Amino acid sequence: MMRHSRHALSTLTLLLGVTACAAQEAAPGTIAFTNVNVIPMDRDVVLAGQTVVVVDGVIQALGAADAAEVGNGATVIDGSGRYLMPGLAEMHAHVPSGADPPREEVDDILFLYIANGVTTIRGMLGSAYQIPLADELERGDVLGPTFYAAAPSLNGNTAPNAAEAERLVRAHKAAGYDLQKIHPGVPLAVWDHMVGIAEEVGITLGGHIPADVGLVHAIETGMSTIDHLDGYVQAVASDDVVSQVNTGQEISLEGLVNGVDEAKIAEVVQLSLDHDVYVVPTMYLWENLYGTADPEPFLNQPEMKYVSAAQREGWRRQGSAGPRAEPAVLEAFFALRKRILKELSDAGVGILMGTDSPQMFNVPGFALHRELAVVAESGMSNYEILRSGTASVGRYVDTHLGLDGAFGTVAPGQRADLVLLGSNPLDDLDNLADRVGVMVRGQWVSRAEIDAGLEALAAKHAGG
Repeated sequence: MMRHSRHALSTLTLLLGVTACAAQEAAPGTIAFTNVNVIPMDRDVVLAGQTVVVVDGVIQALGAADAAEVGNGATVIDGSGRYLMPGLAEMHAHVPSGADPPREEVDDILFLYIANGVTTIRGMLGSAYQIPLADELERGDVLGPTFYAAAPSLNGNTAPNAAEAERLVRAHKAAGYDLQKIHPGVPLAVWDHMVGIAEEVGITLGGHIPADVGLVHAIETGMSTIDHLDGYVQAVASDDVVSQVNTGQEISLEGLVNGVDEAKIAEVVQLSLDHDVYVVPTMYLWENLYGTADPEPFLNQPEMKYVSAAQREGWRRQGSAGPRAEPAVLEAFFALRKRILKELSDAGVGILMGTDSPQMFNVPGFALHRELAVVAESGMSNYEILRSGTASVGRYVDTHLGLDGAFGTVAPGQRADLVLLGSNPLDDLDNLADRVGVMVRGQWVSRAEIDAGLEALAAKHAGG
């Protein structure tokens, strides 16, 4: 089983630098970005006038353009006036579920990610076919992002008792899934047994916080990623609100928002930091879920032409099913979520980019850019936001999944997942759409190829 093996670059190769890579003849498979502005994402800087050399899917060297020699036979991509940064990651993605979905449908979703500069995804609803799919992607047999696959979820239906939860955790680890997805409904006693088994076999947990478990206990017992900021608003509720809930009283969204205990915000932020939890906020999704009464404005967004009529109709039906509240209450709720996110980020808690595509009008890839605009409203800086989809993801994969985290920055030895832009995204996140091309594991996909693929998708779904 392949499953994300580590790169075999020697230390000597990494230390030699650009000029040492520049033999009379370039190594086969060499691609060089010349005279480019590099956004390395290991720090908040722009390195002007650089040459970046990629050999066989790995960044071999990075150095000043005036001192670099690329060598004969290399493919040269002119970076003059352009910006090279790591590819982005979608850390709460979905690909088609089921035992054997139509391969064309899967490939279309994978392409939409690449077309939007997304070179890594974490699939959060596992199916058996996704394990060999991840291996195909890693080998480069098909075009698409590197894929980390969550196991089918544990929830109140699949894990009603400790024995069944243990069986599934062991089976999912043996099958080769990268993490265990959690949905609501897991009883507390089952949770406590399950997390012990997960630790024993070496698989981490990510997703929702079961109500019976609660955010604090989930963090303290080893929850690795918390998606949707799930449980955070409830965890900062005052003791009075908590007591009302415990006595069976129903608390409205307004009551929850107005019943915040300021001291608890600091406590839960510190708890998250102390336990090295990562948060995938999916802010755009949550605002759609609570605030969408009329689906038509979403269905008229330009990216809707890249999905099927069946998908659009499914979203139309789904769009009228979410919770409702007065606009002022919703605004207060959204503002609280953004405040919690900002305080988590400011404290150094790991934030990971994600959208839950293709849920609730989220077209894969395109939705990520809508997500960033909402996250920016929290007050996080452009660099902090970009880090959540680059360097932070590499660290999470290394330290939490125990897999090769050599990606997410532009540096020698890193996986060559890159996006070449015509303008600087640190100045304006909208510049992420100004793509000249995308490189995924060393394979270059030009703007012309991206446009041709998108046109083909639009034509396939036109008139549906």
